[in-house]
Amino acid sequence: MAQAVPAEQKWWSGGKSPFNVEYGKLMMWYFLMSDAFTFGAFLISYGTIRFATNSWPDPNEVFQSFPGLGSGLPLMFVSLMTFILIISSVTMVLAVQAGHAMDKKSVVRNLVLTIIGGIAFLSCQAWEWAHLHHEGAWWGSNPFLNADGTKATTNFTNFFFTITGFHGFHVFSGVVINIIMLIMTLNNVFERKGHYLMIEKAGLYWHFVDLVWVFVFTVFYLV
Repeated sequence: MAQAVPAEQKWWSGGKSPFNVEYGKLMMWYFLMSDAFTFGAFLISYGTIRFATNSWPDPNEVFQSFPGLGSGLPLMFVSLMTFILIISSVTMVLAVQAGHAMDKKSVVRNLVLTIIGGIAFLSCQAWEWAHLHHEGAWWGSNPFLNADGTKATTNFTNFFFTITGFHGFHVFSGVVINIIMLIMTLNNVFERKGHYLMIEKAGLYWHFVDLVWVFVFTVFYLV
């Protein structure tokens, strides 16, 4: 007679999935894959327009301002933004590791640092948007000339504000998720459950957001 499978081992009961992965984590991977397709569509569309155009604005001329230091510092500010996001990814890793060790104090500390990093990144992006808008850049408006001195189309600004805005929304969502995780940690929700798997799922999302920024940074600021 076949042995019955315990309920906790059935994937539809909230245990392991058919791929021997915790069900919630598998669903997070599915969500991130679908989100990656959306970002991919945006970036491929941008690349198609970018390389089908004879000339394009020079990123070193467009992104050369730094708050408090003025202009003439190409890509310095966005490099700072990238550094902040990478450091926040490190603190997220530390939070996940602390969760595996059931170290509540370390989870709280590293979640707070990750949240601060996310807010700092969003603040930097808000300043960059405000500065570009002050220079006349917005959807449907592009004050920057092409690298060869010719008048540029609005494709550059339209794509820039759409894609960086979409990414910024993801960072904002990640900050909200981490705040929720912090509140749950402080309320001993995970201690009562006996695990911190939710922190790991939030970490997957945060690392995805960081990885996407690497592509956005490369496409808009370096190419």
